[in-house]
Amino acid sequence: MLGVVAGLCTGYLVQADRAPTPLPPLSQPALAQAKGKAPAPLSATRDHKAVSDGDLRTLLLKRPAGASEAEQPAGHDGWMSMSEYAEGFTQPGAAFSALVSKEFRRAAVTDWRDGSLGVEIRLIQFRDERAVASQGALDDAQKWANQESGHTAAIPGSGNGRVYTGGDLDSGGHHRAEAFARRGSVLMEMWLDSDEPIAPQKALDLAQRQWERM
Repeated sequence: MLGVVAGLCTGYLVQADRAPTPLPPLSQPALAQAKGKAPAPLSATRDHKAVSDGDLRTLLLKRPAGASEAEQPAGHDGWMSMSEYAEGFTQPGAAFSALVSKEFRRAAVTDWRDGSLGVEIRLIQFRDERAVASQGALDDAQKWANQESGHTAAIPGSGNGRVYTGGDLDSGGHHRAEAFARRGSVLMEMWLDSDEPIAPQKALDLAQRQWERM
């Protein structure tokens, strides 16, 4: 202990005997600006933030020619409220509370029926300020879908998106398929149902087309 104290005292005395080190001047010389034109701002189609901060409904796939409106369209005018979105979970009350804590921002939706195939696509946006809730939502969705599906495939070019087909029939006896992907703060959800088995390539094509619009 005495050695430590002595060392500290010696260091202090040595520093005290030294001339003070001058501080750098507060003003710095001006830097010359590089020559040449400033880069042009990104267009809206290349700036993802500009796209995702706009009208999410424009990013949804358009209803195919010949397809009809769903019997009970989801949401209102292409939007789903937080409470409407929470109703899709097995425990809506708990889901609503979780969405509040995860900083749910908004949700856009479209759905249609093409023959026996029903399609519903949702784009769910989170604020992703305190935490990256969009990634957590993707992880949860893919975890459950992976347990329930018989076949899964990656959505080309997405890096994180997958399609799930071949699972058990739903409560109404329909075949189903799902797809999930994420870009930025937006989670893509796709739900398919049909009286007939859904071909994995059919589900993958739809999911890829939706992904490319994002």
